[in-house]
Amino acid sequence: MNKSELIKAISEKPELDGMTQANIDKVFKAFVEVISEAMANGDQVALVGFGTFLVRERQARSGRNPRTGETISIASAKIPSFKAGKALKDAVQ
Repeated sequence: MNKSELIKAISEKPELDGMTQANIDKVFKAFVEVISEAMANGDQVALVGFGTFLVRERQARSGRNPRTGETISIASAKIPSFKAGKALKDAVQ
């Protein structure tokens, strides 16, 4: 499912009767922006029953260039992560 299909599916929910797909798109963009800003500030966003968006620290490590076989050092990095909540895990099962 891509973004436009997701917005269309959300607009078909009966509890959102009267909201246009354009309005839902604006809300979705704001939702993504707020989560992105929070994670950029090092915060985590917990949605009870759904999951938690958080930033994890990946340690520096050594790797190998597959083309030359040369050992290279890979710098540490912050990576976005999502930890699914129990309700979401149960829904998928």
